[in-house]
Order: sequence, then structure tokens, then C-alpha cells
Amino acid sequence: MRLSASIKLLHTDTRGVTIVELLVVMIVSSLIMGVVTSFGLDYWASSATLEADQETLVSRLNSGDYLRNAFNSTSGLITQNDIADLHTGSPDSAKTNGQYWLPIHAVPSTIQIGAKGTITPIIYFNRPSIDTSKNFIMNGTQPYEDDVILYMNGTTKQLLARTIANSSAANNRAKTSCPAALATTNCPADIVIAEDVSGAVTRYFSRSGNTIDYTSIVDPSTGAFIGPDFPSVEVIELKVNLFRKGKLSRSADSSNQTVVRVALRN
Repeated sequence: MRLSASIKLLHTDTRGVTIVELLVVMIVSSLIMGVVTSFGLDYWASSATLEADQETLVSRLNSGDYLRNAFNSTSGLITQNDIADLHTGSPDSAKTNGQYWLPIHAVPSTIQIGAKGTITPIIYFNRPSIDTSKNFIMNGTQPYEDDVILYMNGTTKQLLARTIANSSAANNRAKTSCPAALATTNCPADIVIAEDVSGAVTRYFSRSGNTIDYTSIVDPSTGAFIGPDFPSVEVIELKVNLFRKGKLSRSADSSNQTVVRVALRN
């Protein structure tokens, strides 16, 4: 029996997609890409905000610990350093050698951080000189004292502490510190207390909680109120404001603050 087979060729449509189909694909693809991109940007922004919040929180906690310890150990707040500083950041123009910081009085102040290249002092205090065995170094019946300067650096947005060690205190554990750019083995860098600082607020009280009447005395050379000044201050309050601008367009700015109120030993 003879078999015959018919072969049919299938016709393939080679006209491609239509304009309408192409537009539909492009629109759907754009919508999907938009959703994915928006999700990615929101996720990155949230991560950046969370990271900034964590960093300002860490800075707040660290600065609070340092300031409480520093004020607890102080032997008194001072108007100006009484030990010469070779690297004064904000010198007193009344002192010809430029080795003494700008005077500060016990007047409540809101201090904004300065522009780049500026140094803004906040407060100064003494603390007893201690030897390497952690004993007071005595000058007769009283211990020798070192100076500490708290200041803000407008370039780095940091709150720092400068130590000015008393050279008369034999075997002094403290070392005079320097700006980071000038730091050496013998003059270590100033301690960074807080990052991302935007300003500080100082207030002064008696032990009973009343604010010091800073209007009771006038500085004869400037005419500014200076009150009874630091010998009458029994409680100090220092608030450090922290601020970090969002790194991404959708990330939020981060702000924080630490408030330290300490009763002094005087």
C-alpha cells in the first residue's frame, strides 16, 4: 500500500509587535521600575537617618559621661585660664602675649557654634593635679591645679577639652594638650567630647536651685553684667545641642542634646 504524506509549512508572522503593545510594555516597566526605585530610595534614606540618629545618640551619651565626671572632679569654675596656653583658640585681646583665653563670666548664655575656622569657648575650670599614683600633688596645704578649657571648633563641629597642666606639680599625671594638627607625643590632641555639635547653653544656680543674679555686678571695663561670678556658683547646668543634616535627599535631619547639671564642691 502506497502512503502519501503532505507536508504543510507553518506560516510565521514576522511583522513584530505593534506600537500599542510596545507602549504598554514600556508603561508597565516604568511603573515597576518607579516602585522599585522609590522603595530603594526610601530604604536607603531610612537607613541613613537611623545611622545618623544612632551616631548622635552615641555622641550624646559619651559627652554626658565626660562632662559629669569632669564637673564632679573640678575644684571650681574660673573666668579665665590662670596657666598660660601656647595655643589659645580665642585669645583675650587685653593680654599682650595672647596666651589667655577670652574671659567668661557666670552669665547664662546660649552659644551657637561659630563658622569654619573659629573657636568658641564655653567654660573653664580648675581640677586638682594628680600624680601617676593618683594622689593629689600638694602645694603646702592645698593641691596644685590644672586648667581645663571646654570649647567648640567651628570647622570640625566638635566640642573639645583642652588640658593645661601645671608644670609646677612634680610627677603630674596630666599633660598639656594641643589642637589635633599640632599634636605630638609630649602634647597629645585635645579630647573630643562630642561630634556634630551645633551649640551649647550654660546656666548657673545656687545649691537651693535659685539662678545666680548676674545683674547684681557690672564689669567696670566693659559695662556688662557679670553678677557675683563663679565663686557664688554652686550648681552648673550645661546643655550641648547636637545636629546632623540628612545625607540623602529623603533622609531626615537628626538632632539630639545632652543636659548635665552637677553640684560643685565649693
